[in-house]
Amino acid sequence: MLSHMKKAVFYALIAGIFSFHPYTAHAATDLDNNGRAIVEKAFDYWRGMSSVARFAMTIHRPDFERTVVMRGWTKGRQNALFFVEKPAKDAGNGSLKKGREMWSYNPKINRVIKLPPSMMSQSWMGSDFSNDDLAKSDSMLDDYTHTVKGKKVVAGLTIYSIEALAREDAPVVWGKQDLVIREDGILLKQSFYDEDMIMVKEMRAEDIQQLGGRLFPRIWTMQRIDEKDRYTRLEYLELSFGDDLEDRLFTLASLKNRRR
Repeated sequence: MLSHMKKAVFYALIAGIFSFHPYTAHAATDLDNNGRAIVEKAFDYWRGMSSVARFAMTIHRPDFERTVVMRGWTKGRQNALFFVEKPAKDAGNGSLKKGREMWSYNPKINRVIKLPPSMMSQSWMGSDFSNDDLAKSDSMLDDYTHTVKGKKVVAGLTIYSIEALAREDAPVVWGKQDLVIREDGILLKQSFYDEDMIMVKEMRAEDIQQLGGRLFPRIWTMQRIDEKDRYTRLEYLELSFGDDLEDRLFTLASLKNRRR
């Protein structure tokens, strides 16, 4: 069984993926030779301004499969609040993210735990996502240099291949990341390389459809390159953007008391 702290890390990892920011528009012709602008547009499109979501995260292994269903609220780049709905034994566990700080709530012991930065840098046990992968933080923009390595047109839309190389002094896990991004801001694929430039794992977007009033991948799958029957899948069940969420929603009091 996972310890309370390990569960806390997991719920915090989930919170990171929904840290949003206002969408910034760029014309496709302005993006052709500006790798950073392409990546920034994709991250802003992913984040939106605010959201309410219900989603399932499934960890698949050759001998078992585990799914956690959660509901979450986000606002801007700083705030995120989430609670577990299923399975029943974990229902009510919650996570609050404000800026770079995170707290987790466990209803069984009625305790709020503030997560130390050292734990936030770790992968969650059993998952193919790490906190760095899920957060989609400004580290991708500030700690890497971005180069357009190629482009092609598919169904009338330009698709860019971007190489993101870590800066020499950047405190990051990955030495390089390759991204495939559509001109409308949809991230299609993200590949992760270690410091020796060997690809370790890859995230793919699937089932692009209208969600929350915009085109958005309904499924995200992260898979290690050397383990084909091991993956983690994130699937949106409900999603809306632009909701008018009050700041008081994102407080420790709300973390302890909000259940729906």
